Parts: sequence; structure tokens; C-alpha cells
Amino acid sequence: MSYYTHHLFFCTNQRDGGEACCADHNARSMRDYAKKLAKELGIHRAGGVRVNLAGCLGRCSEGPALVVYPEGVWYTYVDAEDIEEILREHIQNGCPVERLKI
Repeated sequence: MSYYTHHLFFCTNQRDGGEACCADHNARSMRDYAKKLAKELGIHRAGGVRVNLAGCLGRCSEGPALVVYPEGVWYTYVDAEDIEEILREHIQNGCPVERLKI
């Protein structure tokens, strides 16, 4: 069994020259919010979820990106409510959030 049941990787890449990137969409603060919420929900622990930063995930044109493993489900998001929905529905309840998938 894996040490964590899920890993969330948030792209926080900053591109030069005005190219689209996740950092332009508050990616780091959204990752921080996800980690804080996961701790509040009691799921940020061994046997639960790990919320991580990632470099470029290569999907910049689709908005800010995060990926959930082991399923390999890719999401975009707009705000903290979207992050909360991903944590509650996908991570806690096992139901991927279709409207946020990319």
C-alpha cells in the first residue's frame, strides 16, 4: 500500500515573457489553501492525501492545473470553492469533479 492514498500536484510555474502560466492564476495560494483545508479536514496525513507544489505540468493553455494521483485526473480551477470541491468530492468521496476536469 502507498504511504499516501492520493497526491495533489499543483503547477506553480512562472513563465517569462508574458506566456500563459499557472502562477498568473494564484496557483501557489490555491495550493496553500488546499493544504490548509486538507489539514482541517484531517486528511493531510500518512494514509490520506499529500498536497505538493510542482513545476510546469505542460497544460498552461488550459488554465491553472493540478493533477491527482494515483488516478491521474487533471483539473483546472478558478477559486477556493473549486479547490474545496475537489478535496471533498474527489479525495474524500471518491467522485471526480467532472466540470473541472481538463
